[in-house]
Amino acid sequence: MEAVEKVSSEVDKVITKFTAISEHSSKLISNEISSLELLKSSLLDQPADSSLTSQQVTLVKNSLSRTKERLQRLGIDHRDLHGTVSKVGKAIERNFTAEYTSITRQDLFQNKRNIELLDKNIVQHFYRQGMDDVAESLVKEAKLPKEEISEEPYAELHRIFEDIHQRNLTLAIQWATKYSNELDEKNSPLLFKLHRLQFLQILMNGLPSQNEAINYARNNISHFVSKYPKDFQALMGCLLYLKTGLENSPYKYLVRDEMWIEAADLFLKDACALAAIAKESPLSVIINAGCVALPALLNLKQVMNRQVQGIWSGRDELPIEIEVERYHSIFACPILRQQSTDENPPMRLRCGHVISRDALNKLSSASIMNNNHYRSLKCPYCPMEQSINDAKQINF
Repeated sequence: MEAVEKVSSEVDKVITKFTAISEHSSKLISNEISSLELLKSSLLDQPADSSLTSQQVTLVKNSLSRTKERLQRLGIDHRDLHGTVSKVGKAIERNFTAEYTSITRQDLFQNKRNIELLDKNIVQHFYRQGMDDVAESLVKEAKLPKEEISEEPYAELHRIFEDIHQRNLTLAIQWATKYSNELDEKNSPLLFKLHRLQFLQILMNGLPSQNEAINYARNNISHFVSKYPKDFQALMGCLLYLKTGLENSPYKYLVRDEMWIEAADLFLKDACALAAIAKESPLSVIINAGCVALPALLNLKQVMNRQVQGIWSGRDELPIEIEVERYHSIFACPILRQQSTDENPPMRLRCGHVISRDALNKLSSASIMNNNHYRSLKCPYCPMEQSINDAKQINF
């Protein structure tokens, strides 16, 4: 953050100087144009066959000399501005590291499968952002299998999401009505909130819209009374302030922009959950996590004063702990107090308790052979005895 502030300070100096030079230059050039126009007019007033007087010649020379001097001054100011701009580049070089090869894995994208996975993630990100033409161009140029990349439901979700921000609820209400049973199972208030916003939009038209709003509430919101009684009371209370306007009522919070943003975010959350896709773009999540991890890794490199690439090749994990938001469940073995990995996955015992594979191996090494020549072990949390072969690997 300190590095960003230093660069930002230099950028502010450039902007301040550029603004000052721009205003001064505009004024200077405007004055010179006016002076030259006056000189031109005075010269044109002379007869065509007459010669210039000594006074007029002096006036022309002085005007040209003054114009040349001011243009030279503008050139100097322009050069000074270039010097200030160059300081921004130097500040970036001083405060940011341009060489990242020592903290990256060079072999990661030498694998064709990894490159294809990256391309697919980029394509899906473009579809999420509604940039279908860019996504389709990338599919063609990267020669990705079209059948493995789904455009839907991204296009529909993005269209509805944008419509909500534009305060058009038609498609959103249709979608929420279609999946109302699934939303009820999730105890989601999405459909109610969409109908509430539509009701308030009608009320914003003033007193003439009273009957229309009441009919809309009776047909679309009345069945939510038992579930959201206080919210329903607030909506009915809005009817009392149609003359003065909702923005001047105790219920003005209902018509704030935040209510639309909340509805759009709730739609995206519920729609992604029902479609079994992540709410956030995986590419955005990875980039944000990298932005958090990169400064820490650079600091580690400077402290160690050597490359940390060897650490990467040893284990498929970061050499230091980075605080990022978790997007999936993790398992920590209750016996060894270690987080599970691909090499040490969680194992479910026949009794239902879960421990890590390393813990299972340690328990089995201390167990005895049974009559069937299988190692028998006792669960550390219950009295059930079982074979090590009964354990099943599970995924979180």
